[in-house]
Amino acid sequence: MLHLRLISPADRTDAVVRLIETTVGTAHLVVLPGAARNPAGDVVMCDVAREAGDELIGALRELELDRTGSIAVENIDLSLSERADEAAEEAPGEGADAVLWEHLADATHEESTLTVTYVAFLAVATMLAACGVMLDNAILIVGAMAVGPEFGPLAGISTALVRKAPQLVWRSLWALLAGFAAAMVLTAGFSWLLDTLGLFEKSMVEAPRPNTAFIWKPDWMSFVVAFLAGIAGTLSLTSAKSGALIGVAISVTTVPAAANAAVAFSYGDYSQTWGSTWQLLANLGGIVLAGTLTLLAQKAFWAWQRERTPRAGQNPSGR
Repeated sequence: MLHLRLISPADRTDAVVRLIETTVGTAHLVVLPGAARNPAGDVVMCDVAREAGDELIGALRELELDRTGSIAVENIDLSLSERADEAAEEAPGEGADAVLWEHLADATHEESTLTVTYVAFLAVATMLAACGVMLDNAILIVGAMAVGPEFGPLAGISTALVRKAPQLVWRSLWALLAGFAAAMVLTAGFSWLLDTLGLFEKSMVEAPRPNTAFIWKPDWMSFVVAFLAGIAGTLSLTSAKSGALIGVAISVTTVPAAANAAVAFSYGDYSQTWGSTWQLLANLGGIVLAGTLTLLAQKAFWAWQRERTPRAGQNPSGR
């Protein structure tokens, strides 16, 4: 279940209340006239089944409540109520499968912004991966992949393509390209520093490295793994089951490929540099393609679900 806390101008409260009362999957409606001060208006609260949440939020935005008042949404971890159970049964589909498009757009917008923290995480992850490839240590590689924040912009690109939001596409693409460029430059400087300190040396780059050689030797399996990871990652963002995202992070070699490209370039090994770059591009492309197709499939599925059930404002029960 989701909890909605709304601030409504007094002249629109009746319409808001009527919408909630006639929307499939709602319960626990509370109206506090004149309780809001900034912005001034009435406070309206209700609970709604997750699978009906996107439809209701969209209808509230059609009433321009996001401009004239406020729409706040929270997840309810526990709700002991027969009416809540009835609301969940009335709503179409399953809550775990529901997509909250407004939440997804807001989350990817935040994750797709080029910030100092984002670049810092990506740079540190790439440096960790550099240590992993130089030492041929798979554990360090896995750790670096878990730290990398690059899935946010990738999900942002997929979301923007599906929602036809060109500004978000460019924001996400800029965060991705500028972030990796900065991380790779810093990692190249990091490798030069460790070389000066005697901790890295060129022979480590030229060594066979059986545990990590796959990083600069891309093949079709690299794309397949990235594609599957993109599906899993997108599902983890759009559904209530978000615990799978860490598994996605450690299944693709975006950060290790960027690290190996930077280190190999610093030692003049351009063959490994190009191989790692192609590995990076294959992973990025596979994730974006999978994410976009997954979102399109989810969008089509929920459109079909809505055709089979009453729309917001058309609840036959009238509750």
